[in-house]
Amino acid sequence: MNWTTLDSANQVDAIKSKPGYSLIFKHSTRCSISMMAKRRFEMDMDKLPADMTLYFLDLIKYRDLSNQVANDFQVYHESPQMLVIKDGECILDQSHGAISVEEALSVVA
Repeated sequence: MNWTTLDSANQVDAIKSKPGYSLIFKHSTRCSISMMAKRRFEMDMDKLPADMTLYFLDLIKYRDLSNQVANDFQVYHESPQMLVIKDGECILDQSHGAISVEEALSVVA
């Protein structure tokens, strides 16, 4: 599985109207904890459903977009952060050490 770069407001709008599951990983390229969470997540991400789109958001480069994601999905901004979206609604919001493929799979039917 590969990341889809999340770099536009139009993509966020598309995620909100997309049926099925999507995952957004908000990552700080300046944070060692974020790097560790990303690395650990990527080790197991092939276990996720093949039809789940995985979005990668560099929140240093796209801070305004990160704020939009927090606002649109009604979550508190954190970094690192994993959001699982189903049919346009955030059904899981995890940060830091709670980020894992197992957590994401726990809400995917």
